[in-house]
Amino acid sequence: MTESNRTRYAFDKGWQALFHDLNIVVQDVLRHAELPLDLFSRKPISITGDEYFRFWNGLAFVTQNDLTFSLRMVQAISTETLSPALFVAFSSDDLNTALHRISKYKPLVGPLHMTVDQSDSQTRIAFSGALQDDRAPENLIVVELAFWVHVARMATREQIIPKSVHMTFEPPEREAHEAFFGSSIILSEFNGLIFEAADSAKPFLTTNHAMWSILQPELNKRLQDITKESSFKERVRACLVEMLASGHYSMTDVASKLAMSSRTLHRRLKEEDTTFQRVLDELRKELAQRYLSISDYSNIEIAFLLGYEETNG
Repeated sequence: MTESNRTRYAFDKGWQALFHDLNIVVQDVLRHAELPLDLFSRKPISITGDEYFRFWNGLAFVTQNDLTFSLRMVQAISTETLSPALFVAFSSDDLNTALHRISKYKPLVGPLHMTVDQSDSQTRIAFSGALQDDRAPENLIVVELAFWVHVARMATREQIIPKSVHMTFEPPEREAHEAFFGSSIILSEFNGLIFEAADSAKPFLTTNHAMWSILQPELNKRLQDITKESSFKERVRACLVEMLASGHYSMTDVASKLAMSSRTLHRRLKEEDTTFQRVLDELRKELAQRYLSISDYSNIEIAFLLGYEETNG
């Protein structure tokens, strides 16, 4: 299942600290990724799935002469450079718990699917791109795989070695990568890791239930927001908010703005058990209540803002 490129992902400022530690010029990466050079000064920082992958491709270009950069990058990760979603891993009881938690909140981080299959003998994780072409940058995949081995080692303070490492491509400097993982890299049909059950169940010394109790509600809220933003109904609402005051907000007008026919718009809304008129009425009611509570607009002014052409005093 692919994710729409309409979804926007929060981009953590921790990247700046990490790049500083690795002597990487942020603007060089952004320039080669064709992203705004002032990206990290924006509030909030958010990018699309395509922009997220372009960021990683830009990083690959800037570090192309450092064939083990992905490994150095993972080893440079510290608490100062982690986003809240990744902080969850270190507050977990063990690797299994961390993997399941992060797989749930992975949509908060970027367009990468993460699947976890746990059995009595092993735990298998796999990664794949969540955009239409299903391809994720190779350096991103290497970082993901190395990150989880690094997490397991940091959190348990033991030299955890994965049972097997799988990649769909030949990594640069294979020997250096295999030395990091502690096992041979298998060219495979999936990108992922397999851990022995005993290793994935070893207690984390970094467990922090209090931290998790703080993070979980906020992460759940963010996850709900992403789901809400990706619905077609919300796209229609967003168009209507922009178009109401102009007086041009008919179904035909909105469909045209969304580059589709009125029939398609009607069908897409029906699939979400709603109609154009219902979305319009709900939005008007919500905006009217907001205007009445936080502004000094008159009834006539509010009616105009909501797109009503006639008013009856």
